[in-house]
Amino acid sequence: MATVRQFRSPGAPGFIDIAHDGVTYRVVVTRSSRARRITLRIRAGTSDPILTLPSRGNLAVAADFAARHAGWLATRLARLPAQIPFRAGKTLPIRGLDHHIIETGALRGLVRAKRIGEVRILEVPGSPEHVSRRVTEFLKREARRDLENAVERYATSARAQVRRISIKDTKSRWGSCSANGTLSFSWRLILAPPFVLDYLAAHEVAHLRELNHSHKFWRLTRALCTRTDDAEAWMKRHGAQLHRYG
Repeated sequence: MATVRQFRSPGAPGFIDIAHDGVTYRVVVTRSSRARRITLRIRAGTSDPILTLPSRGNLAVAADFAARHAGWLATRLARLPAQIPFRAGKTLPIRGLDHHIIETGALRGLVRAKRIGEVRILEVPGSPEHVSRRVTEFLKREARRDLENAVERYATSARAQVRRISIKDTKSRWGSCSANGTLSFSWRLILAPPFVLDYLAAHEVAHLRELNHSHKFWRLTRALCTRTDDAEAWMKRHGAQLHRYG
């Protein structure tokens, strides 16, 4: 039987703890002015259970709703793929190609991606406890380099002005464009095949000209990037998997 263990006041960033078959699941509680009903979902980027209710919705009623769906929640969470940490012996994709993480044993040096025959490796110096951080920093640098090159190319074609580029670890979107010309991207795009990162660069550059998703925006995006549809399809099938790493 599922039971609600606790919940905070509606004014605070809240959560509820739900027990089901001896396991307790923490569910984040959010309110939305756009919500018309209570919903329970699993956030793709972080695998967090999210309970959303309307702004004036009753929290006790929402908690009871979540408790009644605890079985569904437990089943969905059990089906999620396991997280893959950045440590020696693990494999991660870089530009869509699998690389095996190898510790070099050296105290100093640069993280390097190499190919030895048909095998691709990522050499990581430093002590074991620093492997995750060093791999993440390497991926962020590579992502920035690829994105800056792609953005510059597309901005020139679109005659658009880019103020700056920001690299983040966003959970709900892969890229964004602010009204002042700042483009933000998830560093996890470096894990995807190059045509996907390339498309996201074109997509956000197009927003510099059309800050919407109108037909005119999509015409410009497809004019800039011929693989727009391929990249959109890839992200729908595989995008959530990129959050497994690290």
